Amino acid sequence: MKRKLLLIITAFLWLELAYSQSSQRPDFLKKDSIQSSLDGNVQVFYYGKSTASELQPLIVALHSWSGTADSQKETLVEQTQAKDWNYIFPDFRGVNNHPKACCSEFVIADIDEAIDWALKNMNVDKKKIYVVGNSGGGYATMAMYMKSRHTIASFSAWSSISDLATWYGESVERKNRYGPEIIKCTGAGEVFNAEKAKERSPLFWKTPVKKRKKSTLQIYAGIHDGYTGSVPISHSINFYNKLLTDAHEKDKSRYVSEEDANTMLKTQTFPTQNPAKTIENRAILYQKSSKKIMLTIFEGTHEILKSAALDAIDAW
Repeated sequence: MKRKLLLIITAFLWLELAYSQSSQRPDFLKKDSIQSSLDGNVQVFYYGKSTASELQPLIVALHSWSGTADSQKETLVEQTQAKDWNYIFPDFRGVNNHPKACCSEFVIADIDEAIDWALKNMNVDKKKIYVVGNSGGGYATMAMYMKSRHTIASFSAWSSISDLATWYGESVERKNRYGPEIIKCTGAGEVFNAEKAKERSPLFWKTPVKKRKKSTLQIYAGIHDGYTGSVPISHSINFYNKLLTDAHEKDKSRYVSEEDANTMLKTQTFPTQNPAKTIENRAILYQKSSKKIMLTIFEGTHEILKSAALDAIDAW
């Protein structure tokens, strides 16, 4: 019995050590902070500078719904460092459970000011600024597409929330923690307010069609998200269709039809060519594009495929 207990304790300690080591930040990442021009809030961020002598791209990686710059392991940092690009991981008001979070004007300003810092302090190619995020970070990526004052070359949004009001209902139905946090985000007291939630939703914002004319936006969603994940793929589909509508896309074949959307949502699959195109060895089940906007539904769940994200963001 004692030997068995010793083995269990030893295994636990090894797992704890492995977890702590996997969560450690790479040595090449540094920490700094800037003060918000809106309210004086001090925003921390992590960054990695390219060692190249010539100008290099900048990856602006955005944390998840429940993450912060300090608590979450950075997105795409190893992949960015391998390419010797510049990297910044801002906090932008941390966890989405208070009124100044949830893609508020403070969030947009924080991310923009983090980019300002990068442009001033790193050897950034201004024509190659890339914003990428997953889940709550995908939500923030969509928000930056709509409201950032910077000229961004490419946006990559994964497993994104586009409609906070609808997501509230979906979260309540799933009985997870996000419903109460959405209420806290909107500053609506203890009662859900759909209009306030819509004010924080990129799906209902005016699309800056002219400003983003040269920017690419890649929207990715795993077909099983909403079942094995927390954000149904309808958020990505609806946002894609909204952007095409706002850009006055006349070719109806470029939109996601209601029939196609219902098939994917109800069956968690879609008939594909054989063999199907792949992304990181995952089947691409559905893909639509219009000009510089692309939607990809792949065999997956609530996730970001890191290598694919970085390779595609600079290639399209």
